[in-house]
This record gives sequence, structure tokens and C-alpha cells, in this order.
Amino acid sequence: MKFPAKYFHLLFYALVLVSCSSNNSTDIDEEKPTITIDYNEGFPQGCQQLVRGETYAFRAMVTDNKALASYSLDIHNNFDHHTHDDQEETCDLDPIKQAENPFVFMENYSIEEGVTSYEINISLTIPEDIDTGDYHCAYSVTDETGWQSRTSIDIKIVE
Repeated sequence: MKFPAKYFHLLFYALVLVSCSSNNSTDIDEEKPTITIDYNEGFPQGCQQLVRGETYAFRAMVTDNKALASYSLDIHNNFDHHTHDDQEETCDLDPIKQAENPFVFMENYSIEEGVTSYEINISLTIPEDIDTGDYHCAYSVTDETGWQSRTSIDIKIVE
């Protein structure tokens, strides 16, 4: 028995209609996570001086409307006076210089599934043999759908 073409087309359109999902706007995450150091334990604050050889607890609060996924901490030199688009405060900078032994710290961390609020708390010792001067401390947070937020803070590493 021959399958008529009109039935094939009808079956094809029915499959297309059934396979299309409805876009329920309540299921779509349209909000970026938030990140702040603007609370009592938030560290470091803008223009703060960190001493080589000392250990600090780098702390920031991150939240999301659905669920957080990961965060990172990035500390790098600012000897060339570059800026980041999310910086709120600019500090007095030392003269531009060439890096000889700059401090670089970049680590990514996961957050337990389903968490909507989390405090980053990373204990870190500033090495004694690194270049002193201007640095950026950058926090980044990503939610489970891929939205990302970041904040950068000017800091100074001193002897």
C-alpha cells in the first residue's frame, strides 16, 4: 500500500508543532549574578595596601536569582596603568614600570549546585619576592546559565 504524500506532510507538520517548546519567560534567566565587596568582611577594599609575606582572606559576596555555578580570583600587576571597565575607584598610581617578578594569581572555583548566595573566602599569602607596586584584584562570578559579573579593585602591594 502506498502512503499518500498528503499524510506524510500532515505527519511532518504535526511533529514540528509538537517538537516546538513554548518559551515561558519565567523559565528564562535574564539576570546576571551580583558580586560585592561592599560589606564589613569584604576584602580588599579599593586602594588598600597589602604587605608582602602577609596572609589575607580575600572575601566577596556573590548572589544569583536562580543558581550560582563558579567564581574566580585574579590578581595581576597594573604597572602599565591599564583599567577595567568595571572599576569604580582609581587610586594614586606609582610611575609606569616594567615588571621583573610580578605577582600573578588566577584560580577558578566551583560552587555547589543550587546555591543562590555564597561568600567567597580565599586565604592567600602574598609572596615576599614579588614586585611591589600597583595591582588589580578581580573577582568574577558565573551563574548556571552562563551569565557573568565581575569587579576589579585597585590595590597596592608594599614591602
